[in-house]
Amino acid sequence: MKVLISTDIEGVAGVYHHEQARQGNPEYERARVLMAQEANAAIAGAFDAGATEVLVNDSHGGFRNMPPDVLDARARVVQGKPRYLSMVAGVEEGVDALCMVGYHSRAQGRGILAHTINSFAFASISLGGQELGEAGIYGALAGEYGVPVVMGSGDDVFIAENRALFPHATFVQTKRATGCNSGVSLSPEESRRAIRTGVQEALATRAKAQPLVLKGPQAVTLRCQSPALADLFCQWPNFERVDGVTLRFVADSVESAVRMLNCCSAMSSMLR
Repeated sequence: MKVLISTDIEGVAGVYHHEQARQGNPEYERARVLMAQEANAAIAGAFDAGATEVLVNDSHGGFRNMPPDVLDARARVVQGKPRYLSMVAGVEEGVDALCMVGYHSRAQGRGILAHTINSFAFASISLGGQELGEAGIYGALAGEYGVPVVMGSGDDVFIAENRALFPHATFVQTKRATGCNSGVSLSPEESRRAIRTGVQEALATRAKAQPLVLKGPQAVTLRCQSPALADLFCQWPNFERVDGVTLRFVADSVESAVRMLNCCSAMSSMLR
């Protein structure tokens, strides 16, 4: 059994503020270790369940957050960007299951540090008329490779948004959101215990899990955070301008849509 663990930071127990998610300050230095420790809990749970190989994907920001020397030596680590498959790079290696650790809810919601891919650039992303956050987008990308999401951890808003997309998954609530920068969290120790148990239980019943498959070409609706960003993204000739901040385009697959969105995310740095 080969397992991929995709690890973000905003859903980690004890993380509430943007400073904890941005490089260059002491709060981030502590948060990145908490992120790595939750990844280790998931790695341990996978091996408890009989995994023969585990990949852990560093899926936050620049994709180089977790100190490699802190991570469980039994796992291989996917870090650095750009990479075509982004938050689920590793699914192409023939993995059997995907676990999402430290994830968060989509943009414009009340979840802690809620956003979708890039908080500066994107107000919302919809595929086929359904608004999705990062878990839904990348869960569907994994689904194109036949890989089901079997487990997810984060706050209560993240879980409520994604339970219907992944009905067979095991969810671990690390904290309860009371606002975008506030909540009630488990202790790091208790969160790690729950994640380890959750991964082990999820993999024990993975045969019931089905990949999230969005069939056919993907009609993507993208709401930008400003008209200036829409101006910039419309330099791509296959983008249709709907209004001041809303764009549409059609991609051949979820993977193509993700690659186009990540290019837009990179382009947005021109306006920062």
